[in-house]
Amino acid sequence: MVLKKYSMEYLINTQPHRRYNILTDEWVLVSPHRTKRPWQGKTDKSITVKKKTYDENCYLCPTNLRASGDVNLDYKGTFSFDNDFAALLPDTEGFTITDGLLKASSESGICRVLCFSPDHSLTLPLMSVDDIHQVIKLWQKEYKELGSMPNINHVQIFENKGDIMGCSNPHPHGQIWAQHSIPEVVLRKQSQQQKYWNANNRSLLSDYIQQEIEQDERILLKNDHFVALVPYWAVWPYETMIVPINQYQHINQLNIEEEVAFARIIKDLTTKYDNLFETSFPYSAGIHQSPTDKEHPEWHFHMLLYPPLLRSAEIKKFMVGYEMFANPQRDITAEQAAETLKSLSTKHYIYN
Repeated sequence: MVLKKYSMEYLINTQPHRRYNILTDEWVLVSPHRTKRPWQGKTDKSITVKKKTYDENCYLCPTNLRASGDVNLDYKGTFSFDNDFAALLPDTEGFTITDGLLKASSESGICRVLCFSPDHSLTLPLMSVDDIHQVIKLWQKEYKELGSMPNINHVQIFENKGDIMGCSNPHPHGQIWAQHSIPEVVLRKQSQQQKYWNANNRSLLSDYIQQEIEQDERILLKNDHFVALVPYWAVWPYETMIVPINQYQHINQLNIEEEVAFARIIKDLTTKYDNLFETSFPYSAGIHQSPTDKEHPEWHFHMLLYPPLLRSAEIKKFMVGYEMFANPQRDITAEQAAETLKSLSTKHYIYN
């Protein structure tokens, strides 16, 4: 039998293969040849950019009444409050249940809503760098305040943008769920980073992004302090990650210059997203950083963005079938996604 020799570029762009996620110790199946298949699946109407700056029916706009009966402050910048329909409660009764193979234990925590702006019409790519910087300052404040509470060991900052990502209100906002337990995904990342730190006395992501910078295949944006890239092991079609070049365990370790650089790269990356299909691009975004139970020198914080759109503003990727029962899978490669996103402008399409 004669084995044909192919270039690595040819193999990863044409042949089914698996890629390893160094942060979670998981694999993703990549099937680049499937991009050639005809599409007869579901389509939806495009998501349009909102124009109304104030909505009297929005429970997040300034001075409006919320379902709880509380009235929002007449805020001019950012604004946060305890979620009126929180998934976690601070005063949960403590209990543990063990019944043969059946186990359960109580969970306590605090959920907050974080309004990014009083302007109902905005999204992060349409906000100024200065205003996004104020959002980062709010993230820092909440991480410090919640993380210092004795019963809180992890603070999860996230944003769901768009109806198809489960966002119940279009007003620019995110959430925080702070809880006693450390979530499963975070524990996996902690384990992987701890193993690498113990073996090398260096951050896993520091070495990873250095390799990415040298190869320059999946880097989308770079400034003096941050890089935005398509991870080698990305699952979602246009999944991206923002990482500080210097190792920081959490966002409160950034100085002012680094905070502004973080704000700039968030704005530029989300603008590229909107420009891809000229729509208000939906995504779920979250910041993974060190738990607050103790010091974690192994951690290197990073922000992830998981957008569902695949071929257009009307066609999205669903996690179904094989992906639900066996393994995450993607069609376009990380390199193909990076090439597409890299080519897009950081000037928003609505201003052209």
